[in-house]
Amino acid sequence: MSAGSEETLAVRISRVLADRIVSGEIGPGERLRQDRIAEEFGASHVPVREAFRRLEAQGLAISEPRRGVRVAAFDLPEVKEVAEMRAALEELALRHAAPHLTPAILNAAEEATKAGDASRDVRSWEAANRRFHKLILTPCAMPRLLAAIDDLHAASARFLFAAWQSNWETRTDHDHRAILAALRKGDVDTACATLARHVRWIGRRPAPSTSGKPDAFAIHG
Repeated sequence: MSAGSEETLAVRISRVLADRIVSGEIGPGERLRQDRIAEEFGASHVPVREAFRRLEAQGLAISEPRRGVRVAAFDLPEVKEVAEMRAALEELALRHAAPHLTPAILNAAEEATKAGDASRDVRSWEAANRRFHKLILTPCAMPRLLAAIDDLHAASARFLFAAWQSNWETRTDHDHRAILAALRKGDVDTACATLARHVRWIGRRPAPSTSGKPDAFAIHG
């Protein structure tokens, strides 16, 4: 197998594992067993190890001496950290993207917002929400910045799924509409300020008192 094909396989493995971690299929603290994953994907250990490194870079996994690689846990301070990082990086991306946003892009972003408002489960809402952010940020044409934002969105999705995998509550995203209205008027400062505030907001879902579990928190932007 060539170096290029192993790199492609590593990317595919990391994406599949990331989706399982984000969705909660693989829970915090669970071990990622290299042999089993290599067998599942018909791969050598080389691309699996590279996939693990990618997951670690995303904050989805941790490597521990003599304990192997495990799914990373998370707590409220980490949720807050991701929210602050997203707010800073997405505001930067939007400032660079704004001059290149066309009416067609803004219309597509509005349709993504409508799809989110109509979502009946957390997964479809998260996909629509991520599509909205990607549409208005991608025209910044800054690949490293966008890659960092993508990783932070994966972390945000994981927090969201952990808190709202069941009993999802439909919502109307007024912030998205305010951002689009400001962008259509050419008011980039207001759009950026609204986006930053929107991403920093952390929702709280109280756990049932009989469960014994702590309240769940998630980034809802």
